[in-house]
Amino acid sequence: MIGEMDADMVVGYFGGKSMLITGSTGFLGKVLVEKILRVQPDVKKLFLLVRAPDIESAKLRIQTEVTGREIFLVLKEKHGIGFDDFIEEKICPLAGDIMYENFGLDTANLRELSKDIDIIVNIAATTNFSERYDVAFDANVLGAKHVCAFARKCTKLKMLLHVSTAYVAGEQEGLILEKPFLMGETLKEGTHLDIKSELNLIRETRRELKANCSLEKAERRTMKELGLKRARQFGWPNTYVFTKAMGEMLLGHLRGELPVVILRPSIITSILKEPLPGWMEGIRTIDAVVIGYAKQTLPFFLVDLSLIMDVIPGDMVVNAMMVAMAAHSEERAQTIYHVTSSLRNPAPYAILADTGHRYFYDNPPRTGRKGEPARLNKMRFFSTVARLSLYMAVRYRLPLEMLRLVNIALCGVFSRRYDDLSRKYRFIVQLIELYAPYSLFKGCFDDMNTERLRMAMKKEQDENGAEEYYFDFDPKSINWDSYFYGVHIPGVLKYMRD
Repeated sequence: MIGEMDADMVVGYFGGKSMLITGSTGFLGKVLVEKILRVQPDVKKLFLLVRAPDIESAKLRIQTEVTGREIFLVLKEKHGIGFDDFIEEKICPLAGDIMYENFGLDTANLRELSKDIDIIVNIAATTNFSERYDVAFDANVLGAKHVCAFARKCTKLKMLLHVSTAYVAGEQEGLILEKPFLMGETLKEGTHLDIKSELNLIRETRRELKANCSLEKAERRTMKELGLKRARQFGWPNTYVFTKAMGEMLLGHLRGELPVVILRPSIITSILKEPLPGWMEGIRTIDAVVIGYAKQTLPFFLVDLSLIMDVIPGDMVVNAMMVAMAAHSEERAQTIYHVTSSLRNPAPYAILADTGHRYFYDNPPRTGRKGEPARLNKMRFFSTVARLSLYMAVRYRLPLEMLRLVNIALCGVFSRRYDDLSRKYRFIVQLIELYAPYSLFKGCFDDMNTERLRMAMKKEQDENGAEEYYFDFDPKSINWDSYFYGVHIPGVLKYMRD
């Protein structure tokens, strides 16, 4: 049972505590680090584990990839000339990697760190849908194992929060519950997953590739194909969600009596409210469509506009993380939260299509040397793979094949043109294959646990006397039309175009 909490209790919880945060150079990691430093300047220390050969390199990465980003402007204004000293006092860089046991830290560092840490937040992951199997396994599976092993060495640990994804559910339909994965569980009936066997398969494949002196490109392709093959064999659509599911399994299996929260957000989008509305990094599923339309490089997409698009702003995810940590501190249990919107405030893809069309009609992109408004063609949407495949065959594949034959007949006159068009065609096909499990997703994420967490938070009064959550993660408070038109699409164009 979660006791009643207010904003002061959540903020106060982080006072005087030392935290180890992995993945701080990613979008969600930056939002978390900034929020903690902004609302609780009395946090004792934030140990940020980043990939780097040494401490100086780690420090430079944090300066350029974390505290040097736009999201920290509010904090910089707050501290003025004292900002750098404040960051120096509160942030401690660690050069290491979760893919290694003990993060690759030396024994002395590890011993001191294990005495200091109160809270661990594991955000580090590879989120590439078609990542090499070995790379994804190292980060998302072994990474979770190594974080858990370190957590068990921390003598005063109060909380281990692990960020996963709601899409570990694969392509399930209907209501998807906030329940843990059992060790070896799969999404395909009649199959059983042995994580150790998967690791052995990866190692054996590597050995074979090395023995055959495979080129790097061939090795990369083989490992990518292996990941997708293994994922689909057990019922997951891609390597990313497959390895994230295995990471959850290991964490649940190895945690012992550690207080663990597993947070499963859906598609994380730009910041809704604070500190910088519209700010984001890293192209998400829906943003590829926005950017493709703005640049007129994506004339069509595979999506059923009547289906629900489950998205959640990044600041809401971080708010849920902070409240969950405070609520479950020192509980010897594992709790799972879906930080999603499909149940409480469903937004069909049609809303994104409509707001996108209106936004670009009102604010046409400027192109050409004189910056004249671009002429935009309306994007076509196909609701089934079969319809899109037929369109692709007639509109692109057939003319491409004709160009190939003409090119052969004319001794390669059109080789460059053919290669360019072939590359673009393969890119669009790959994009559609990767995003289809999301754009045609028919599941709905139950968030009963998250609703109970929300209900435990008392509302605060804003400056106008209206009640609101200071740590808001209630999707019902979002007006999707206003968010996409006024916040997200402008944010994508401002921060993601390059």
